[in-house]
Amino acid sequence: MLNPVVTTAVMNELAGESGVMNDEQLLRYSRHILLPGLDVDGQEALLASRVLIVGMGGLGCPVALYLAASGVGELHLADDDTVDLSNLQRQIAHGSSDIGRLKVDSVAASISAINSDTRLLNYPVRLSGDALLKAVAEVDLVVDASDNFTTRFALNQACYSARKPLVSGAAIRGEGQLSVFDFRRDNSPCYRCLYHEADDAALNCSESGVLAPVVGIIGSMQALEALKCLSGLGEPLVGRLLLIDGINMELRQLNLRPDPACPVCSLART
Repeated sequence: MLNPVVTTAVMNELAGESGVMNDEQLLRYSRHILLPGLDVDGQEALLASRVLIVGMGGLGCPVALYLAASGVGELHLADDDTVDLSNLQRQIAHGSSDIGRLKVDSVAASISAINSDTRLLNYPVRLSGDALLKAVAEVDLVVDASDNFTTRFALNQACYSARKPLVSGAAIRGEGQLSVFDFRRDNSPCYRCLYHEADDAALNCSESGVLAPVVGIIGSMQALEALKCLSGLGEPLVGRLLLIDGINMELRQLNLRPDPACPVCSLART
Protein backbone atom coordinates (compact mmCIF):
# COMPACT_ATOMS: atom_id res chain seq x y z
CA MET A 1 0.00 0.00 0.00
CA LEU A 2 1.32 3.43 -0.95
CA ASN A 3 2.17 5.91 1.75
CA PRO A 4 -0.75 8.39 1.63
CA VAL A 5 1.65 11.34 1.42
CA VAL A 6 3.48 9.90 -1.58
CA THR A 7 0.67 9.65 -4.11
CA THR A 8 0.41 7.21 -6.98
CA ALA A 9 0.93 10.07 -9.42
CA VAL A 10 4.19 11.04 -7.73
CA MET A 11 5.35 7.42 -7.69
CA ASN A 12 4.58 7.04 -11.38
CA GLU A 13 6.50 10.23 -12.15
CA LEU A 14 9.49 9.05 -10.13
CA ALA A 15 9.40 5.63 -11.74
CA GLY A 16 9.50 7.26 -15.16
CA GLU A 17 12.63 9.20 -14.21
CA SER A 18 14.46 6.23 -12.67
CA GLY A 19 16.25 3.64 -14.72
CA VAL A 20 17.72 1.85 -11.72
CA MET A 21 15.49 1.96 -8.65
CA ASN A 22 12.58 -0.42 -8.16
CA ASP A 23 9.20 0.56 -6.67
CA GLU A 24 10.27 -0.30 -3.11
CA GLN A 25 13.38 1.86 -3.39
CA LEU A 26 11.41 4.72 -4.90
CA LEU A 27 9.13 4.68 -1.87
CA ARG A 28 11.92 4.15 0.67
CA TYR A 29 13.93 7.11 -0.64
CA SER A 30 10.98 9.26 -1.74
CA ARG A 31 11.75 12.04 0.77
CA HIS A 32 15.22 12.33 -0.71
CA ILE A 33 13.99 12.18 -4.27
CA LEU A 34 11.57 15.04 -3.64
CA LEU A 35 14.43 17.34 -2.63
CA PRO A 36 15.51 19.85 -5.30
CA GLY A 37 19.16 19.28 -6.10
CA LEU A 38 19.07 15.62 -5.07
CA ASP A 39 16.11 13.96 -6.83
CA VAL A 40 16.40 10.66 -8.70
CA ASP A 41 19.89 11.18 -10.11
CA GLY A 42 21.35 12.02 -6.72
CA GLN A 43 19.70 9.05 -5.04
CA GLU A 44 20.94 6.70 -7.72
CA ALA A 45 24.43 8.11 -7.23
CA LEU A 46 24.16 7.25 -3.53
CA LEU A 47 23.01 3.72 -4.31
CA ALA A 48 26.05 3.25 -6.53
CA SER A 49 28.51 4.65 -3.97
CA ARG A 50 30.96 2.91 -1.64
CA VAL A 51 32.14 4.54 1.59
CA LEU A 52 34.84 3.55 4.08
CA ILE A 53 34.13 4.54 7.70
CA VAL A 54 37.13 4.29 10.02
CA GLY A 55 36.07 4.06 13.66
CA MET A 56 32.84 2.51 14.96
CA GLY A 57 32.60 4.62 18.09
CA GLY A 58 30.64 7.72 19.01
CA LEU A 59 31.12 9.34 15.59
CA GLY A 60 31.16 6.24 13.40
CA CYS A 61 27.88 4.85 14.75
CA PRO A 62 25.61 7.72 13.60
CA VAL A 63 27.62 8.04 10.37
CA ALA A 64 27.07 4.39 9.51
CA LEU A 65 23.38 4.35 10.46
CA TYR A 66 22.53 7.51 8.53
CA LEU A 67 24.47 6.53 5.41
CA ALA A 68 22.77 3.14 5.38
CA ALA A 69 19.32 4.65 5.94
CA SER A 70 20.03 7.22 3.21
CA GLY A 71 20.74 4.51 0.67
CA VAL A 72 24.52 4.50 0.25
CA GLY A 73 24.96 1.21 -1.56
CA GLU A 74 28.06 -0.20 0.11
CA LEU A 75 29.68 0.56 3.47
CA HIS A 76 33.14 -0.64 4.53
CA LEU A 77 33.46 -0.61 8.34
CA ALA A 78 36.86 -0.53 10.04
CA ASP A 79 37.58 -0.90 13.77
CA ASP A 80 39.66 -3.43 15.74
CA ASP A 81 37.93 -2.78 19.06
CA THR A 82 35.15 -4.59 20.93
CA VAL A 83 32.11 -3.08 22.62
CA ASP A 84 32.59 -2.05 26.25
CA LEU A 85 29.96 -1.02 28.80
CA SER A 86 31.37 2.53 28.88
CA ASN A 87 30.74 2.85 25.11
CA LEU A 88 26.97 2.57 25.45
CA GLN A 89 26.55 6.12 26.77
CA ARG A 90 27.14 7.51 23.26
CA GLN A 91 27.82 4.78 20.67
CA ILE A 92 24.23 4.34 19.54
CA ALA A 93 24.64 1.40 17.14
CA HIS A 94 25.64 -0.89 20.04
CA GLY A 95 23.43 -2.34 22.76
CA SER A 96 23.93 -4.07 26.09
CA SER A 97 23.85 -7.49 24.44
CA ASP A 98 26.78 -6.44 22.21
CA ILE A 99 29.29 -6.04 25.06
CA GLY A 100 32.41 -8.02 24.14
CA ARG A 101 31.39 -8.20 20.47
CA LEU A 102 33.51 -6.73 17.68
CA LYS A 103 32.25 -3.22 17.00
CA VAL A 104 32.20 -3.78 13.24
CA ASP A 105 29.92 -6.80 13.71
CA SER A 106 27.64 -4.93 16.09
CA VAL A 107 27.29 -1.96 13.73
CA ALA A 108 26.79 -4.28 10.75
CA ALA A 109 23.86 -5.92 12.55
CA SER A 110 22.30 -2.53 13.32
CA ILE A 111 22.71 -1.47 9.71
CA SER A 112 21.07 -4.65 8.43
CA ALA A 113 18.09 -4.04 10.70
CA ILE A 114 17.64 -0.58 9.16
CA ASN A 115 18.40 -1.38 5.52
CA SER A 116 19.06 -4.97 4.55
CA ASP A 117 19.98 -3.89 1.01
CA THR A 118 23.17 -2.18 2.20
CA ARG A 119 26.22 -4.17 1.15
CA LEU A 120 28.76 -4.47 3.96
CA LEU A 121 32.46 -5.21 4.22
CA ASN A 122 34.03 -5.41 7.68
CA TYR A 123 37.64 -4.72 8.61
CA PRO A 124 38.03 -5.94 12.23
CA VAL A 125 41.60 -4.61 12.24
CA ARG A 126 43.48 -1.33 12.59
CA LEU A 127 44.08 -0.42 8.95
CA SER A 128 47.60 0.76 8.13
CA GLY A 129 50.24 0.62 5.42
CA ASP A 130 49.34 -1.15 2.18
CA ALA A 131 46.09 -2.47 3.67
CA LEU A 132 44.91 1.09 4.31
CA LEU A 133 45.91 2.25 0.83
CA LYS A 134 44.01 -0.67 -0.71
CA ALA A 135 40.93 -0.03 1.44
CA VAL A 136 40.86 3.66 0.44
CA ALA A 137 41.38 2.84 -3.25
CA GLU A 138 38.29 0.60 -3.25
CA VAL A 139 35.79 3.28 -2.20
CA ASP A 140 34.47 6.63 -3.42
CA LEU A 141 34.78 8.50 -0.11
CA VAL A 142 36.27 8.04 3.36
CA VAL A 143 34.82 9.15 6.70
CA ASP A 144 37.36 9.65 9.47
CA ALA A 145 35.60 8.79 12.73
CA SER A 146 38.79 7.73 14.48
CA ASP A 147 40.12 9.00 17.81
CA ASN A 148 43.89 9.42 17.38
CA PHE A 149 46.33 11.47 15.32
CA THR A 150 48.22 8.46 13.97
CA THR A 151 45.13 7.14 12.20
CA ARG A 152 43.99 10.62 11.12
CA PHE A 153 47.36 11.43 9.57
CA ALA A 154 47.51 8.06 7.79
CA LEU A 155 43.97 8.47 6.41
CA ASN A 156 44.75 11.97 5.21
CA GLN A 157 47.87 10.76 3.37
CA ALA A 158 46.05 7.79 1.82
CA CYS A 159 43.10 9.88 0.67
CA TYR A 160 45.37 12.57 -0.71
CA SER A 161 47.39 9.99 -2.66
CA ALA A 162 44.23 8.34 -4.03
CA ARG A 163 42.39 11.64 -4.63
CA LYS A 164 39.43 10.51 -2.52
CA PRO A 165 37.28 12.93 -0.48
CA LEU A 166 37.83 12.74 3.28
CA VAL A 167 35.15 13.81 5.77
CA SER A 168 36.82 14.50 9.11
CA GLY A 169 35.14 14.96 12.49
CA ALA A 170 36.19 15.04 16.14
CA ALA A 171 34.53 15.62 19.50
CA ILE A 172 35.65 15.95 23.11
CA ARG A 173 33.88 17.13 26.27
CA GLY A 174 31.15 19.42 24.90
CA GLU A 175 32.94 20.54 21.74
CA GLY A 176 33.33 19.25 18.20
CA GLN A 177 34.80 20.12 14.83
CA LEU A 178 34.10 19.16 11.25
CA SER A 179 35.68 19.69 7.83
CA VAL A 180 35.81 18.12 4.38
CA PHE A 181 39.02 17.61 2.44
CA ASP A 182 38.06 16.93 -1.16
CA PHE A 183 41.21 15.95 -3.03
CA ARG A 184 39.33 15.83 -6.31
CA ARG A 185 39.70 19.64 -6.15
CA ASP A 186 43.06 21.23 -6.76
CA ASN A 187 42.52 23.94 -4.15
CA SER A 188 41.41 21.78 -1.20
CA PRO A 189 43.52 21.93 1.95
CA CYS A 190 44.29 18.67 3.75
CA TYR A 191 44.16 17.59 7.38
CA ARG A 192 47.87 18.26 7.80
CA CYS A 193 47.29 21.87 6.77
CA LEU A 194 45.29 22.06 9.99
CA TYR A 195 47.57 19.94 12.20
CA HIS A 196 51.22 19.65 11.15
CA GLU A 197 52.24 17.44 14.05
CA ALA A 198 50.47 15.12 16.45
CA ASP A 199 49.52 16.75 19.74
CA ASP A 200 50.74 14.34 22.42
CA ALA A 201 48.80 16.31 25.01
CA ALA A 202 45.52 16.06 23.07
CA LEU A 203 42.46 15.25 25.18
CA ASN A 204 40.67 11.93 24.83
CA CYS A 205 37.23 10.77 25.91
CA SER A 206 38.45 8.17 28.41
CA GLU A 207 40.27 10.87 30.39
CA SER A 208 38.29 14.04 29.69
CA GLY A 209 34.78 12.77 29.01
CA VAL A 210 32.38 13.66 26.22
CA LEU A 211 28.75 14.75 26.20
CA ALA A 212 26.83 12.03 24.36
CA PRO A 213 24.73 14.13 21.93
CA VAL A 214 27.81 16.08 20.81
CA VAL A 215 29.30 13.05 19.06
CA GLY A 216 25.86 12.39 17.59
CA ILE A 217 25.72 15.92 16.19
CA ILE A 218 29.19 15.72 14.65
CA GLY A 219 28.61 12.20 13.33
CA SER A 220 25.29 13.22 11.76
CA MET A 221 26.99 16.20 10.14
CA GLN A 222 29.73 13.93 8.80
CA ALA A 223 27.04 11.76 7.23
CA LEU A 224 25.42 14.87 5.73
CA GLU A 225 28.70 16.06 4.23
CA ALA A 226 29.37 12.59 2.83
CA LEU A 227 25.94 12.52 1.16
CA LYS A 228 26.59 15.95 -0.36
CA CYS A 229 29.96 14.91 -1.76
CA LEU A 230 28.55 11.71 -3.25
CA SER A 231 25.34 13.14 -4.71
CA GLY A 232 26.45 16.62 -5.78
CA LEU A 233 23.94 18.27 -3.46
CA GLY A 234 24.83 21.74 -2.21
CA GLU A 235 28.34 22.82 -1.28
CA PRO A 236 30.38 20.58 1.03
CA LEU A 237 32.44 22.02 3.88
CA VAL A 238 35.63 22.21 1.80
CA GLY A 239 38.08 24.92 2.84
CA ARG A 240 36.06 25.58 5.97
CA LEU A 241 36.33 24.34 9.56
CA LEU A 242 33.13 24.20 11.60
CA LEU A 243 33.57 24.46 15.38
CA ILE A 244 30.73 23.59 17.74
CA ASP A 245 30.44 24.42 21.44
CA GLY A 246 27.56 22.24 22.54
CA ILE A 247 27.55 23.48 26.14
CA ASN A 248 26.81 27.07 25.11
CA MET A 249 25.30 26.09 21.73
CA GLU A 250 27.63 28.28 19.71
CA LEU A 251 28.86 27.58 16.19
CA ARG A 252 31.83 29.19 14.49
CA GLN A 253 33.13 28.71 10.97
CA LEU A 254 36.73 29.40 10.01
CA ASN A 255 38.25 29.53 6.55
CA LEU A 256 40.87 26.83 6.03
CA ARG A 257 43.36 27.39 3.23
CA PRO A 258 46.13 25.16 1.87
CA ASP A 259 49.28 25.63 3.92
CA PRO A 260 52.33 26.34 1.72
CA ALA A 261 54.45 24.53 4.35
CA CYS A 262 52.14 21.49 4.65
CA PRO A 263 54.18 18.25 4.85
CA VAL A 264 51.64 16.40 2.68
CA CYS A 265 50.21 18.64 -0.03
CA SER A 266 52.55 21.63 -0.37
CA LEU A 267 55.16 19.98 -2.61
CA ALA A 268 52.56 18.79 -5.10
CA ARG A 269 51.14 22.29 -5.40
CA THR A 270 54.56 23.80 -5.84
